[in-house]
Amino acid sequence: MVIRLRIPGGQTTASTLLALTELAGTLQLTSRGNIQLRGIERKDLPSATERIRGLGLLPSPTHELVRNIVASPLTGLTRHRPDVRPFIAELDTAICAEPELADLPGRFLFAVDDGSADVWSLGFDLGYRALDAKRGLVALGGGSGRRGTEVTGRVISSGAAPSEMVHLATDFVRARGSSERAWRIWELTDFRTDLAPFPGVDGNPGGDVAPPLGAVGGAASVGVPLGFLTVHQAAAVDEAAGGGPVVVTPWRGLIIPNGAATTEALRHSGLIIDSGSPWTKITACVGAPGCAKSFLDTRQLAVQIADRGPRPTRPLHISGCERRCGAPVADHDELVGSR
Repeated sequence: MVIRLRIPGGQTTASTLLALTELAGTLQLTSRGNIQLRGIERKDLPSATERIRGLGLLPSPTHELVRNIVASPLTGLTRHRPDVRPFIAELDTAICAEPELADLPGRFLFAVDDGSADVWSLGFDLGYRALDAKRGLVALGGGSGRRGTEVTGRVISSGAAPSEMVHLATDFVRARGSSERAWRIWELTDFRTDLAPFPGVDGNPGGDVAPPLGAVGGAASVGVPLGFLTVHQAAAVDEAAGGGPVVVTPWRGLIIPNGAATTEALRHSGLIIDSGSPWTKITACVGAPGCAKSFLDTRQLAVQIADRGPRPTRPLHISGCERRCGAPVADHDELVGSR
């Protein structure tokens, strides 16, 4: 079985990650900064659920599927940007407090950007982009992923923005009704708001928006090969963080505040601290034996390529079958398994 856990804004702790790896053996980090546990047997699901609940990761059984919030992973760690961590917590609480939002599609995505425009480049439905510590832009996502797209939004105080985003999401649920086709806000063509085109803000700024690897100020930024975090790696992260805060990034990496001095120890655990590593170019679906539809052990093949080459010069995605699960949106090379 697969257990999917929402981690709003990626904000969690090293001790939590370690406890989850001890439960499942390996954690899979997702492109929304969330976590998946694989290999849990059905008979063990009740006890696993209780352990997860004990970690504080299931605050609302009715709203668990819709607590999808991505946020700037370095927020609060750089002096020149507003700290939006309190905003993330307020938005999560407001989402769980609105009964109607239990009917949001599971693909609906909220984004909270500290002004760095990193998560602004992701395909969100509703976003908040800080302009300063007291105000920001609440905007609709465009979904096209194209650069130069003008956003539709309104400047609002940071204190009022979480409730405004919940209000807009509730309007979407009501407008969507029983439609099963409108999963994302841009798919509901007759959705109307009082937001207006907002000049001067690009809907997709493009560029390399992922946090740099290695020491970033006083923090450590590490990549997780293929997004699969092992018990050994989680233990290294726990030691580096002293059991304290860790951020799961939408780029399948981790930010460890005050961990800059531990980057070499993290590298020795198998985590990525160098932007020149071949692992920065390789992604893969779960593959065999984890997926019954896969014709390839994608993870084993990725290890062979990373260790022995040929070294990818462009992003490479390895898919176990023609479904190409997890393939990047951006241009990339691919290896696809077939019968």
